[in-house]
Amino acid sequence: MISKFVHGVGAAAVVALLAQSPAALAQQGGGWFVPNQPKPPAAAPRQQATPRPAQHVAPAQAQGTLPLAGEGGEQGLTPQQLQMQLPPAPDVPPMAKGSPTPAAIVGILSVPDVLRVSTAYQNAYKELNSRAQKLNEDAQKEQATLRDMGQAFANERAKLSPEQIRAKEREIQDRATEAQRKFGERNRIIQEAGQYVMAQINRTMEQVAQQVALSRGVNLVLNRAQILGTTADFDLTPAVAEVLNKVLPSVVVPPDGVSVMSMTPPKPEEKPAATPAAAPGAATTSGTTAAPSQAAHPATKESAKPAKKP
Repeated sequence: MISKFVHGVGAAAVVALLAQSPAALAQQGGGWFVPNQPKPPAAAPRQQATPRPAQHVAPAQAQGTLPLAGEGGEQGLTPQQLQMQLPPAPDVPPMAKGSPTPAAIVGILSVPDVLRVSTAYQNAYKELNSRAQKLNEDAQKEQATLRDMGQAFANERAKLSPEQIRAKEREIQDRATEAQRKFGERNRIIQEAGQYVMAQINRTMEQVAQQVALSRGVNLVLNRAQILGTTADFDLTPAVAEVLNKVLPSVVVPPDGVSVMSMTPPKPEEKPAATPAAAPGAATTSGTTAAPSQAAHPATKESAKPAKKP
């Protein structure tokens, strides 16, 4: 069991997002956005429709697990493949002619090139990759230990009673199960840390790209990975990388072994408020005015009474 697990941990332990090459990260989140506008969902790549033979519904689909739209073709499964009759389609009324969209002023952005020069990304990558390598080394050591335990057990098996054999087998099995749980937990924590780091970088990088685009009058930014060719006149990458390093020189990396889910994000306004001594007549937390205490005004009841006229 542990042998099969360790071979999987070696590759899986590398941070899910940070271990990817910057070129792979460029494919995330579509390839373009409009400054100051919500980013539309990434469109599925269009494929040329080809005739297909009729297919039977798979057992998993017959039980209600249907593929998402776009799987198995541009339109997904047809009503004939699903073997069901859809209700009548609603009528889509014609729309009144609206104002034309503005002329596109295009800018090009290369996310991998930005990440290559981002100090925040590079420093976080080194840290989390070091944790992943340490996890792989520990898993290999545990694999060697379990292998030695199994060999020793095989050598002395003939001398053991049936009860001792079962106890030794349980011991090895329990240790392998615990190792699988422990290394799986460490791997999950590293992956969460990578996602946490990339969320910080992506959030700021998109804001920086929007500001750079607006400063140059650009209203459409395209991913350079999806462009066959361009010139430096359209390239926003150097400006975005420069500003990103200024506003985000580093990111918060969770401590080693600490899950992101257990972290409490600091509040921006969280500062210890001063608690000065309440002065007489000062406003209390309820909004009322505190009455002055007698200790602060050591006047007697007699002195508080109006003086008698002679």
